[in-house]
Amino acid sequence: MSPAVLMNLLRCGRVSVSRHGALSARSSPDTSTPSGGSTRFDPDNSGRPLTWDSFGIWDDRIEEPILLPSSIKYGRPIPQVSLSRVGSTSVVGLRKQNEDRLRIARFHDSLLYFAVFDGHGGSYVADYCQTYMEKFIRNALEEDDDLEKVLKKAFLDVDKALHTHLCLFNDASFLTAGTTATVAMLRDSHELVVGSVGDSRAVLCRKGRAKKLTKDHTPDRKDERQRSGGFVTWNSVGQANVNGRLAMTRSIGDFHLKSIGVIAEPETERLNIHHTSDSFLALTTDGINFLLSDQEICDIISQCHDPTEAADVIAQQALQYGSEDNATIVIVPLGAWGKHKSSTAIYSMSRNFASSGRWA
Repeated sequence: MSPAVLMNLLRCGRVSVSRHGALSARSSPDTSTPSGGSTRFDPDNSGRPLTWDSFGIWDDRIEEPILLPSSIKYGRPIPQVSLSRVGSTSVVGLRKQNEDRLRIARFHDSLLYFAVFDGHGGSYVADYCQTYMEKFIRNALEEDDDLEKVLKKAFLDVDKALHTHLCLFNDASFLTAGTTATVAMLRDSHELVVGSVGDSRAVLCRKGRAKKLTKDHTPDRKDERQRSGGFVTWNSVGQANVNGRLAMTRSIGDFHLKSIGVIAEPETERLNIHHTSDSFLALTTDGINFLLSDQEICDIISQCHDPTEAADVIAQQALQYGSEDNATIVIVPLGAWGKHKSSTAIYSMSRNFASSGRWA
């Protein structure tokens, strides 16, 4: 970013994006100047005022202020990611109860938290993580600023605290319950760190293409199978299970399988958000990603008007494709929301029929 642009940002205070794509200053009602004079959005008197595209970010649907501290720190305009714009939904599907949970929160002005949990063996462990994961992240943040280390510590700490808590009930059935956990932390609307155990996913849509940020922890992965030990069986639809019981090699809870290597330590991913090309972040449980590919999820969301509509459409599409599981999604819009639209037709009648037996 040029010094002239930075100075203009500083003079403007907070800058927002108009629905027509032009920048407007909130601090002053009058940004016009006499003919031939310089405007705050025309620093070089070129007659071509700075627009959202000039900054490298384009959006014709949502208005977000520019975060000046982050923009100055990283040398380019960074829009604020607002929790009010985030879309989410969780549907029970054909199950008797919904064991999925989600959570969206702001730790402080520069740190946001998004999470999905897919419980199994009951919803108790997912409920516990939904309630207490933030507490353990906050505790870890007091000791370390590295978000990857923070998430690894928080996952292990919440798992340990859960075990202590469940042992108080003296009920062995609680020890066989567990949950996936996919947690995303966004700092300064720029630094994104994702931690995950199980088979819930995080996907970033960059220039219209799906960028998977998590790896499924299943016995199908050779490295996970070798690490975890135990034995692997396959069910009637070809799904691998640890000791014939669990379809994942990492989870929170599932204490009856800890001795054979089912662990709560997450794999993490760190990257910088490029608001010029990144449209949104999506967190999903397997009721969605078992039926829809990462690219299909990106294509469907890109066709929707806003994240709330997109979340509902994704969940309903998974049900149409034959999902009988709970379906949960969180969609976080980023700077390029609406820019990379897809015209790909998603629905397939033949696929709908073919998919209906996958959950038998």
